[in-house]
Amino acid sequence: MTDWDKELAKIDKQLASISDEQLMASAQQAPAPAKGATSATKALPAAGRAAAPASAASASPAFATGAGRPWVAWLKVTVAVTAAAGLMFWPWPARCGLPLIGFTAATGGVAVLGLWSAIGTWRHRLGLAHVASLLVTMWGLGLGAREVLPRVGYAIPTIDRPAVWSCDGLPALPAPPSTVTPSDAQPGGADPSAPAPSVAPTPAGDAGTTPPASFPG
Repeated sequence: MTDWDKELAKIDKQLASISDEQLMASAQQAPAPAKGATSATKALPAAGRAAAPASAASASPAFATGAGRPWVAWLKVTVAVTAAAGLMFWPWPARCGLPLIGFTAATGGVAVLGLWSAIGTWRHRLGLAHVASLLVTMWGLGLGAREVLPRVGYAIPTIDRPAVWSCDGLPALPAPPSTVTPSDAQPGGADPSAPAPSVAPTPAGDAGTTPPASFPG
């Protein structure tokens, strides 16, 4: 068996016989690592640097996909604004029943389109397009609230927006007042085929009601 005390005593004698300067010089002249080890060491940081952007891209795929394509955000804004303008030309009266439900759903869809376009414009830092998207969202929410609030008891119902969703028992809207055209109001605008008004004849005795003029005698 190895006597470690003797081995350590030999090492102490060798160290005692060498000066500090020689120890420092031997430490500076340490052998360089092998060529294969050096290339592996250099390749390891490079791989780490390459893996960092890849991991960042995989962590945020939505940002990597939309980068460099601001026209996609503008396309979303265009779709949202077009849908919001289409609510002004809703072809059916949204007073009750299915037309009312369809219009309310359309206002919610416009609000969702506004949020969808607002997210894209925020990522691309498009200020004007982002403001337009927020206005579309507010427009959709405002129109929807105007129809929903009277029917849930949070606003005063009117004849156009009653407090019910169904059309059962709902009174009809009053007919608009009839208008008189200027041609009917003028005498010359009367129908020429209509008979002329009759004039009562004057009695013969009434013709001489004016006293004769008197001449001085």
